[in-house]
Amino acid sequence: QVQLVESGGGLVQAGGSLRLSCALSGRTFSSYAMGWFRQAPGKERQFVTAISRSGGTTKYADSVKGRFTISRDNAKNTLYLQMNSLKPEDTAVYYCAADGRYNSLDYFSEYGMTYWGKGTLVTVSS
Repeated sequence: QVQLVESGGGLVQAGGSLRLSCALSGRTFSSYAMGWFRQAPGKERQFVTAISRSGGTTKYADSVKGRFTISRDNAKNTLYLQMNSLKPEDTAVYYCAADGRYNSLDYFSEYGMTYWGKGTLVTVSS
């Protein structure tokens, strides 16, 4: 059974930091480009960041560039999202996703993901 399980969400004050993790089981982690999406209350889900299979290429939404860092440990089958300088507008449910179609991040979008996690809530208070 394939599972993507996120952890690390919680409540943090503006300016603070959180680190999210996402563990994949049931498949070979290094075969998937990985990424994070988020959905704020009342809004559509949006792309946050993605990383290629080897970790050599990354992509970020403009809204998080310079504040968030995506990384992966293929030996541990785990994806990470380090979030610094958090803002109230970062409040959302954060979803981990795996793309088994392409390694290129040019095609990384919510419409083509192979697997999704159930999400972890991040709340940033002002």
